[in-house]
Amino acid sequence: MQAPVIITAAVTGSFPTKEMNPSVPYSPEEIADAAIESHNAGAAIAHIHVRDPETGEPAFEIDLFRRVLDRIREKCDMVVNLTTSGLRLTGPDVIEKRLEPVYLKPDMCSLDLGSMNFQDRVFSNSPQWAQQAAETMQEQKVKPEIEVFEPGHIGQAKDLISQGLIDSPACFQLCMGVRWGIDATPESLMFMKSKLPENVQWSVLGTGAAQIPMITMGILLGGNIRVGFEDNIYLKKGVAARDNAQMVETAADLVERLGRRVATAAQARRMLGIVGHG
Repeated sequence: MQAPVIITAAVTGSFPTKEMNPSVPYSPEEIADAAIESHNAGAAIAHIHVRDPETGEPAFEIDLFRRVLDRIREKCDMVVNLTTSGLRLTGPDVIEKRLEPVYLKPDMCSLDLGSMNFQDRVFSNSPQWAQQAAETMQEQKVKPEIEVFEPGHIGQAKDLISQGLIDSPACFQLCMGVRWGIDATPESLMFMKSKLPENVQWSVLGTGAAQIPMITMGILLGGNIRVGFEDNIYLKKGVAARDNAQMVETAADLVERLGRRVATAAQARRMLGIVGHG
């Protein structure tokens, strides 16, 4: 029997706005509540970015992360994954700033590998960042979610694993269709999956209209999946999603229609080797 499917809800990200969809959450309370509603709909993991509560602009204040984390933990046992993306951070201490969420001791933190042109800017992830981030997450017993946007990023992750800096099972998020990363096609997803090391957990996301095709393939190929407003704000062409929970409901229904089961948060923790924070 195949393992259950872990559904991650990425509830806000950095790009969507309330002008695009009024349900995009900005405040810590809105973000946490969107995660909790997604958990009730079947998501085991919440992937968290934070926003300026008034303007909705991307933010990275540690108190905002803390408020989201505390509110989710107060209400449910969901696995919480805080971003360490430094896409909009600058300055000489950017690595230290990016690692601040790790010290809140969430269950997981994202670990982006490899620099790339990312939509309208350069996403800089130096080898020094990768080394320090992996070491810090391991020291703090926070599970890294290795976000990869092209095959070379998987190669760098393998090197960190070979150094003993990422504990087994390694957890990969295959990010498909992000401009200018690997495209969201069946051929590309099969290739990315073929490059993964053995005995890992992996999940797939697809941006925009690629969301449903990519998660469908992920389910069929034995992987886990991610949905949510960070990646897509539409339920189908021309129809805005009511909220993140509706997207999770759609994904959970698809999991069951394709003959698999939706993982609980407790099952996700066991599958990912997470202990001590939930």
